[in-house]
Amino acid sequence: MKVTPLTLSGALVIQLDLYGDARGFFVERFNEQEFQRLGLPTVFKQDNHSRSAPGVIRGLHYQYDPPQGKLVGVIHGQILDVLVDLRRNSLTYGQYATVELTDVNGQLVWIPPGFAHGFAVLGTDSADVLYKVDQPYNPKGEGGIHWADPKIAIQWPIAQPIVSARDNLLPSFTTYHQNGVF
Repeated sequence: MKVTPLTLSGALVIQLDLYGDARGFFVERFNEQEFQRLGLPTVFKQDNHSRSAPGVIRGLHYQYDPPQGKLVGVIHGQILDVLVDLRRNSLTYGQYATVELTDVNGQLVWIPPGFAHGFAVLGTDSADVLYKVDQPYNPKGEGGIHWADPKIAIQWPIAQPIVSARDNLLPSFTTYHQNGVF
């Protein structure tokens, strides 16, 4: 297992050890002792699994009460995972980073509290995203930023995305900046 920092402080790509042959592959997605050794979080409160059709964009979502970190991976398909730094005291406040996660590249992304998260489904197949969170879901403590916000200017790889009505109504980054919670 190898850990590589992203350009956004605290966000990490975790390269898992993937063992493959003609039959397929085996990968250990979480090992408490190995995560501890690498200084990664080891206490998770909830596992979530989402399935999204090709061309879907989800996000940008965050939870502030309690602040929630996520360990994100793909178990089927491929996504462009997107993280936006919402921590006002951060040197990368308002900036984003992307990581391509697939069911065969053996990568996870650690998204610390204080980030918004979203993803786009790449390719022609659906994507199953599995993520662990370090705090339980609280619908009264969640927020979001519009996926196509011009100030953040994410370069989404989908020209005509499928986006939920809820995500299309999320506020702008400017609104977040005026009322931000992190």
